Order: sequence, then C-alpha cells, then structure tokens
Amino acid sequence: MQVSEVNIVPVKPDSGLIAFASCVVDASLYLGSIAVFTRLNGGFRLVYPTKKIGGQNLHYFHPISREAAQAIDDAVLPRVQELFGN
Repeated sequence: MQVSEVNIVPVKPDSGLIAFASCVVDASLYLGSIAVFTRLNGGFRLVYPTKKIGGQNLHYFHPISREAAQAIDDAVLPRVQELFGN
C-alpha cells in the first residue's frame, strides 16, 4: 500500500486536536478529515472521521488491517512531526 500526497492543516489547538490530515492511497483513494491529536505521553495519534447519529458513532472510513493503519501512520506522522516537533 502506497500513501502519498500527504497534507497537514494546523488548527487552533483544542483538547489535544492540533491539525487535520489528508492523503491519497495507491494513487486512487483520497482520505481527508483525519484528525491529528497529541498523546499525553508525547507523540501524535490519528483519529478517523465519524458521525454521531443518536447514540451510535458511524465511521466514514478507517483502516481495516494493522498494516494499513501503519502505512498511513508512517506517511502522515513524520509530516506532523516536521510541523510540530515533539
């Protein structure tokens, strides 16, 4: 799986949210509105978009396999690190 065209848009920090990310997977699928949060112990984590309907969260998209999640993390998080450091 190849992840490219990574874009990071910083936002005013709010409850750990510091940016939104987007990327393209295998030159054929655009993923956007991926939230970037700071971790309490340092570092960053990605949170994929959901919509709350009633008491249930519906996922727009998210990685199915650990390998897919790792590929996205490996492409996005270094760019976040460049912008925000530790």
